[in-house]
This record gives sequence, C-alpha cells and structure tokens, in this order.
Amino acid sequence: MISQPGLAVLAGTLVVATVVGSVLRARNGRLRTDGAATGGWVLAGATPTGLDRVLLLQLSSPVCTPCRQTAALLTEFSARRPGVVHREVDVADRPEVARELSVMRTPTVVAFDRDGAELLRVSGVPRLPELDAGIAPALTGTVRETS
Repeated sequence: MISQPGLAVLAGTLVVATVVGSVLRARNGRLRTDGAATGGWVLAGATPTGLDRVLLLQLSSPVCTPCRQTAALLTEFSARRPGVVHREVDVADRPEVARELSVMRTPTVVAFDRDGAELLRVSGVPRLPELDAGIAPALTGTVRETS
C-alpha cells in the first residue's frame, strides 16, 4: 500500500508531467518570428543563385523520426514553391551550426531571406500553411540576380 505522502508525490508528478507535455505539444510546429540570426546561407554551405529567395535550413539528428518527416515535407514544399531552397544539416556532424543558431531540439527549421537574415523558425514538424504564409513576404517583389 502507498503511504499518504507517497500518493501526494505521485499525484504531483503526474500533474507536472501532464502540464509540461501539454505545453510542449502546443508549441510543437508553431512559428516564431523573434529570432535575429544571420548568415543562414553560409551555415548551410550554400549561396543563393538565380531567383533563390528563401532558405529553409533544417537542423536534424540521425535518430530523430520527426526529422525524416520534416525533410520529406520540406523537400516537396521547396519543389512546389519557386524561390525556396531546402537544406538539411545533421547536428551530430555539425554541432557548431546548432550552437550558432541556439537550437536545442530537432527538428528545427530556420528560414532565412536572400541576404541571410532570419525570417522565422519552427521547432518540431512545421505546419505548412503557416510556414508558407510566414515566408510569403520574402518571396514577393523584385530580387537582383547574382551571377
């Protein structure tokens, strides 16, 4: 039989775990636009060419199942969306990229404009309609082509 104090500890632990799980689930896939990172194209080892306007830099890890789902979504999304480039970085191979961008979990997707400035970031599997709406302003207007 469980004692009264033991039962109280068990109940408290369950409540805390439920609250933490609910908060994490609510934040999963939600866009944040308060980042100020720069140099996204350099971190991805890429240079914007032609009409490339937005880089979706995905930080992944080898044992992350949602990372594979995110990679598939973003590969398809970038193929359908002119001006969008998707690059994936394995944080196990390149931990300096995660440090530079202050990324604490995978998958995380950081969107950068043509100049390398952060537009938004998503921790978890992105919600494509929100992602599309978030990068849309960077895809409009004229862009100078580089050679």
